[in-house]
Amino acid sequence: MLNSNNLHPIPDNHDTNGFPEENADEFHELVVDGILDLHMFQPKSVKELIPDYLEECRERGILSVRIIHGKGTGTLRRMVHAILEKLPWVASYRLASEGEGGWGATVVELTPLGEKEHDGSINETR
Repeated sequence: MLNSNNLHPIPDNHDTNGFPEENADEFHELVVDGILDLHMFQPKSVKELIPDYLEECRERGILSVRIIHGKGTGTLRRMVHAILEKLPWVASYRLASEGEGGWGATVVELTPLGEKEHDGSINETR
């Protein structure tokens, strides 16, 4: 379940490096709609954010989720994929098509609540 205590979105008034100013108090509201843009969050939040967000999507019946990690050096994409590998309710994931964001996003398919979760082997497509 998403918990505001463990999420750290980057506030509207961030500095030029993309990280929050010390006294920033304006935060973006997290909308659970099947699209998670990681540009809005500090990298240290991702390990808790992704499982919480995907679990909330499942509870709302959203079984196809796009995670936007950006293209960059690929470090964040690899982190996202490593997290997805460990989640038993992730049925599969793949890099997004060009119309979905290309290699700057990953599309995740989730198992519905009540269905058997995977046994640790994920169907990763590329």
